[in-house]
Amino acid sequence: MSYRIRAARPDDLRAFYDLAKLTGGGFTNLPAERATLEDKLARSEAGFSRPGENPGDDLYVFMLEHVETGAIRGTCQVFGAVGTDRPFYSYLMSTLTQKSEELGRIFRNQTLTLTTDLEGSSEVGGLFLHPQERAGGLGMLLARSRYLFIKQHRPRFGDTVLAELRGVMDQAGHSPFWDALGGRFFGMTFPEADEFNATHGTQFIADLFPKTPIYMSMLPESARAVIGQPHPTGRAALKMLENEGFVWDSYIDIFDGGPTVTARTDRIKTVMEADWLRIAGTNGADGPMMMMAAGVMHDFVACYGHATKTDNGELLIEPKSMEMMGIGPGDRILAVSR
Repeated sequence: MSYRIRAARPDDLRAFYDLAKLTGGGFTNLPAERATLEDKLARSEAGFSRPGENPGDDLYVFMLEHVETGAIRGTCQVFGAVGTDRPFYSYLMSTLTQKSEELGRIFRNQTLTLTTDLEGSSEVGGLFLHPQERAGGLGMLLARSRYLFIKQHRPRFGDTVLAELRGVMDQAGHSPFWDALGGRFFGMTFPEADEFNATHGTQFIADLFPKTPIYMSMLPESARAVIGQPHPTGRAALKMLENEGFVWDSYIDIFDGGPTVTARTDRIKTVMEADWLRIAGTNGADGPMMMMAAGVMHDFVACYGHATKTDNGELLIEPKSMEMMGIGPGDRILAVSR
């Protein structure tokens, strides 16, 4: 394949913006706001350049590049640790059981409680693939490349990784969950609130959202029905996350009610199964397809390629993949079965 994942650069802004315009809204990490995306690329550049080996408020943006044409066909992001410079809010679904002796009945009420439980976690997000490229495993390449980057730079990430999935909304971009809850306190439509959040952060949530638990029975059925449900276009992404070991533990996004899933960093499937292997030479184009990653920070690159393990545990890789990654015999790379 002629595609590779590489670290984003400031001159990717135009392609980054073009991808954002295709999302249809609701992607907090990929808003169609040019100035915000420019800030993201600047923040990513700072993250890749930061010295030290500890978790921080870093953002790493990656691009899916067609090597032969230079066209950018997808993007994804990794956050070092959420909640380090501002609160990271989620709603936690829980059940409150109460008994009435007089009525002889037990009542179980589900509630939503504003929480910052997930602060300090790393986050994977912002994954978007051009609609014309949704075949051939490119979405999987984008998704799994993030875990290889995390493994390469493990001290920079927390012990838990989370992913927020976009919730259910109508064709106009309105969220029934937001309309039933957030809209009542902010006087904003969901698109307005989502754009404000992408540009200014979530401090306004702390300022205006109620701190007391919300009884779900007080919400309309249209809102209750979408709590914890991903947008139809996000079901494949949820499946990929579940295959990596992510689980939904009753946390939801405060804006659209979509599920927030989590996994222990060192138990993510790709993190566990990827091995550091030395390149012994080329193999033509034989062997099973593997996913490989090389380089650190700005020089990170990942791609698919045919590779064969030798009897002594080294790798023979097809020349095309070696060229795309800028590696050669004697180099060590991360490799995992596709």
